Amino acid sequence: MAGTDINRSGELEVFVRVIETGGFSAAARSLELSPSAVSKLVSRLEQRLGTRLLQRSTRQLQLTPEGCAFYERGLRVLADLDEAERCASAHAEPRGRLRVNANVPFGHHFLLPLLPGFLAAHPQVGVDVVLTDEVIDLLEQRTDVAVRAGPLKSSSLVARRLGATRMMIVAAPAYVARHGMPQSADALQAHNRLDIAHPRAHSGWPLVVDGERQVVQTGGSARASDGEALRRLVLGGVGLARLAAFQVQADVAAGRLLPVLETANPGDLEEVHAVFQGQGGYLPLRVRALLDYLMAHVDLAKPLG
Repeated sequence: MAGTDINRSGELEVFVRVIETGGFSAAARSLELSPSAVSKLVSRLEQRLGTRLLQRSTRQLQLTPEGCAFYERGLRVLADLDEAERCASAHAEPRGRLRVNANVPFGHHFLLPLLPGFLAAHPQVGVDVVLTDEVIDLLEQRTDVAVRAGPLKSSSLVARRLGATRMMIVAAPAYVARHGMPQSADALQAHNRLDIAHPRAHSGWPLVVDGERQVVQTGGSARASDGEALRRLVLGGVGLARLAAFQVQADVAAGRLLPVLETANPGDLEEVHAVFQGQGGYLPLRVRALLDYLMAHVDLAKPLG
């Protein structure tokens, strides 16, 4: 893409690239243009639309509300063009950079072990991975795909269900040796009940006692930023925690962790989804390829890491 006499789809591509890369200079490098040319193209786009799309400062760019709406629609338009080109060419392959955000347990047990195979199958795709249990704004974080566990909030995002996992309370043998194994929901109150530090959609540990559902609230000497950090605390004998079965099944099988009150486990499932911006079915090939790969290879009953 050379010069500044550019069509509307080219203007849109430049604008989207500025948002994806976080600035004019980075976008210019990826497009082989000068930063001033990129800045002029975005300014010309804003003049043609009669609205400001970006708030500029010396430190960062921030989308205006109009810019957010234009960016979201622009992604769909460019994805539609990509899809049209793919349909017209039997040799089109996914290419470009993928930004993926996953909760930490899923990242360690599934995403990271699967990425080598995905990248080998799609050599023209690159991946940037962020693992966090905190819910992010995909647009603000310029994220293509996010993997999240638990109930989904209603939003403009599209979701693909990757599966569901049982939850279970576990403790390390060393902790049980010191404090005993709780034999009832009431007995849990005397134990160190560890939990995640950030707010959850549902708090407490549900149990079924004599056919009635009870919820035991957490309260312990430590909290963790994510599920894997919480698992490490439990393995260290700090206390009990309620974790996804895929996180701890290898530890239970090896005797490193012991199930707690499984007879009172309500058997509730925590669903795992891949969420993305893709209303109307418009997806870049690289995003579609990753979603299809996850759907084909993720089995929550068989963790890989």
